[in-house]
Amino acid sequence: MNLEKIEYLLLDEPSFRLKQAEKAIYKDFINSWNDAMVLPSALREKLEKEVPVTFDLDTAASLKGNSIKAIMRLPDGPNIESVLMKHTGGRNTVCVSSQVGCPLNCIFCKTGKIGYIRNLSHYEIVEQVLFFSYYLKKVAGTVKNIVFMGMGEPFLNYDNVIKAIRFLNDKNKFNIGARHISVSTAGIPEKIKKFSYENLQVNLAVSLNSPDDKIRRKIMPIAQKYPIKEIIDAVKSYIKKTHRRVMFEYIMIKDLNDSDALAGQLAKLLGGLLCFVNLIPYNGEDNGLKPTPRIRINRFKNILENSGITVTRRFRFGEDIKAACGQLVYKKT
Repeated sequence: MNLEKIEYLLLDEPSFRLKQAEKAIYKDFINSWNDAMVLPSALREKLEKEVPVTFDLDTAASLKGNSIKAIMRLPDGPNIESVLMKHTGGRNTVCVSSQVGCPLNCIFCKTGKIGYIRNLSHYEIVEQVLFFSYYLKKVAGTVKNIVFMGMGEPFLNYDNVIKAIRFLNDKNKFNIGARHISVSTAGIPEKIKKFSYENLQVNLAVSLNSPDDKIRRKIMPIAQKYPIKEIIDAVKSYIKKTHRRVMFEYIMIKDLNDSDALAGQLAKLLGGLLCFVNLIPYNGEDNGLKPTPRIRINRFKNILENSGITVTRRFRFGEDIKAACGQLVYKKT
């Protein structure tokens, strides 16, 4: 569905017509513009012809039924992937992409292997959420949470990501609470600081993956530009400004970043910060990499917790449909 074109077609209409059209799409989830009876019949016909309520994508469901991957075809040819994660208790989270491809080439992420193709517009980001909103409507469900953890580095598409967040948070559109939206970054200090001035109660996650600069450079090439100290200083500035707790994501890769020594070093690095660590088992065995065994993850976790660091473990969603963390890829139409 071309959301940008809807606004374009209504430019010459009274401003309230756009609000009516937005309510029809984002609140009422109409199946056809003919259902939007509040609009004049001529306008309904025009919208039905020019921007029908359809989505150009395919879906794949996990065997467990707790995740759905959507492959969306963009008008200029490329595809992007996003994921719906269905938690117990009806809490539905959509993991959205912010770029086609990614320029960062982290070793644990398939998206980075294809490089950067282009940024997504804020409409293209929003459409990912809109599709799953329509999908959940069939089972009387709603999207509760948004995580910018799909394809791409959100802070390298900063303006469109911020526009999308404000769009999703708008009470007249999706009305998703800011505290139910999370943005994950590989660690771009100047954008972390800028983010703190947006006056948004959005959650910040930083993909750290090692407290040691040398090891982090092996995992994430962007670490060659931004040392850990610079990232931590930016996070401290963010916390001071927002008083928001920060999540540090840590992909657990066997024999690379999962030692007791690194756990102790990480605890020292994060000590005193308003934060917690999310341990994520590596998905796959590409480039000779293997996931850290559960027993070692538990030991790593215990070392952190015994040092006063709060720790969570990421539950795996969609691994069987290549929809788990780091598995989203670009495919040509």
